[in-house]
Amino acid sequence: MSKNPKRYTVTAALIYANGPIHIGHLAGCYLPADIYVRYLRAKGKDVAFISGTDEHGVPITIRAKKDGITPQELVDKYHAQIKKSFADFGIGFDIYSQTSKPKHHQVSQDFFKKLYDQGNFVEEETEQLYDETAGQFLADRYVIGTCPKCGNENAYGDQCEKCGTALSPTELINPRSTLSGSAPVKKVTKNWYLPLDKMQPEIEKYVYSHPEWKTNVAGQCKSWLNDGLKPRAMTRDLDWGIKVPVEGADGKVLYVWFDAPIGYITFTQEWAEANGKNWKDYWQSEDTQLVHFIGKDNIVFHCIIFPAMLMAHGDYTLAENVPANEFMNLEGDKISTSRNWAVWLHEYLEEFPGKEDVLRYALAANAPETKDSEFTWKDWQTRNNSELVAILGNFVNRTMVLTNKYYEGVVPAKGELTDFDKETLDALAQLPCDVSKSMKNYKFRDALSQMMEIARLGNKYLADTEPWKLIKTDEERVKTIMNIAVQITSTLGIACEPFLPFTAAKINAMLNIEKREWMYAGKPDAIADGHQIGKAELLFEKIEDSVVEAQVNKLLETKKMNELEGKAIPELKEEIVFDDFMKLDIRVGTILEAEPIKKSKKLLKFLIDDGMEKRTILSGIAEYYNPEEMVGKQVTFIANLAPRKMMGVMSEGMILMAEDKDGSLALIQPNKSVWNGAGVS
Repeated sequence: MSKNPKRYTVTAALIYANGPIHIGHLAGCYLPADIYVRYLRAKGKDVAFISGTDEHGVPITIRAKKDGITPQELVDKYHAQIKKSFADFGIGFDIYSQTSKPKHHQVSQDFFKKLYDQGNFVEEETEQLYDETAGQFLADRYVIGTCPKCGNENAYGDQCEKCGTALSPTELINPRSTLSGSAPVKKVTKNWYLPLDKMQPEIEKYVYSHPEWKTNVAGQCKSWLNDGLKPRAMTRDLDWGIKVPVEGADGKVLYVWFDAPIGYITFTQEWAEANGKNWKDYWQSEDTQLVHFIGKDNIVFHCIIFPAMLMAHGDYTLAENVPANEFMNLEGDKISTSRNWAVWLHEYLEEFPGKEDVLRYALAANAPETKDSEFTWKDWQTRNNSELVAILGNFVNRTMVLTNKYYEGVVPAKGELTDFDKETLDALAQLPCDVSKSMKNYKFRDALSQMMEIARLGNKYLADTEPWKLIKTDEERVKTIMNIAVQITSTLGIACEPFLPFTAAKINAMLNIEKREWMYAGKPDAIADGHQIGKAELLFEKIEDSVVEAQVNKLLETKKMNELEGKAIPELKEEIVFDDFMKLDIRVGTILEAEPIKKSKKLLKFLIDDGMEKRTILSGIAEYYNPEEMVGKQVTFIANLAPRKMMGVMSEGMILMAEDKDGSLALIQPNKSVWNGAGVS
């Protein structure tokens, strides 16, 4: 691989098109990928930024079945939503395509066919799990069971999401089908395997030639290699997917982890054709550097299986780096799409228009680069108020306001520089270099912090020189100060663009300049003397506590609903005979009076007309009904229950209620008015 590549191919993981994008996805790979690509482009590099939706595999069919639509309808729906969310959030893909397109089917089949013709596959008949109730073989994700490594009872047939162990369905303890819930049986079927065991020496050479890979990436790869690689089936017995292009493969499709990474190649071809480029330059040239951005659950597939496929093919460049991030949690809990425990990007964009960069900043500042991290709404607010508003926004605003106030927006010329001026300009020249070094090493949290140091430098410079005081005594000196402040602002507009593209655009608009390349960052004369800048505008606004409270309450409501969903219906009580039921005298009566019982939070006292007389009944429903609203209602009650004294009052019956999942009580009433004393049978 060339140390100075002519071009870069940067991929971001293909996400399943079975649901929306959430902040865990963004923090895991999409935001860091976008930051890196924006930096490369600012450096003038030739970059192809490739991604799209993964539209085959079992998660798609499971969700489509649940929603009552076809898999194609499902993937088209979510592809459109995800693509729009990314664009609105400023993720600047060159192409965001779909693996269900005919072109991808053809590219994947051609790839498979070449490996097949070269003899790279091993054809084997093996026993696979089969659901006799559903009448089909079970792909990995159609099987769940107990993980043999950690004991997780809901591990999938391809991977345990709790401990990260890669599995095969037959390794699970007590496996069960997600289609019918029944225990599957083993049945013989034929598939084509990539012999990773025979390829291990070549794969090891590739992995160990990259000591610069992040420890979490290298650690997972070495664990697999130390355990010894095993042949892995590249075909599956499924209906939905890309048909296997060889004889004797009826009813079989390509393994989703075979076709999905080929999607990067397909989409590059689509983009190249549309833009008059040669796609092979981006995949089959020694002058191209390939970088995969992924989450930690995809490490093995991108560092071992996909490289093995490319090695077997023989024509492709292998990834130079795979900077995978760990997971991001949310408010003390693991993000879960099934439990709706997430901050969904499309909802955030609807609720907080104009605050795209606030989320980008909060996620980048707390990115799970080396270990799991956590997003909280309070931290989001603090990052905005204490850093974006108070540091970055404050400096830019003061610079723009004072330049307009003193010079009507015309940048003054510098005069003689003091030692402090020179120190400031030296620091200004160094900070973009620090940012650049961190970017090259995929340390985006450090790079973000160093970018903010430029704003801190500017604030310190203005605070120490105090041009608002000096203007009264030394106007010439103030010209130099404000010129340097404008130069710092210009550098900020360049250095913040990878992280905060919307903010960078605002800064450049205020400076009345076009977007600039990285080479201008840190320059003491990037903005010429006499240049006319625009009016000052606030970059950020303070976020109030009420906004955070509303979002936290929204999540708490989600948690409450999850708890209710998980609440089981009460088991049936012991069986009774008809004669036992007939002993109950259930009647309808009308409430004449209602009042609370003193010193009781639960009890209400009712006077009820039962058709023959008036009787007093106490009921523990004060938390759910007001006395006033109960008067005039007809209720059902047990009329022959033995009287019982409660809180000093004799109760002559029991009003019947239904208990909901959350423990709340609801009256059981006739659906139309009946005469008092009517029996319930």
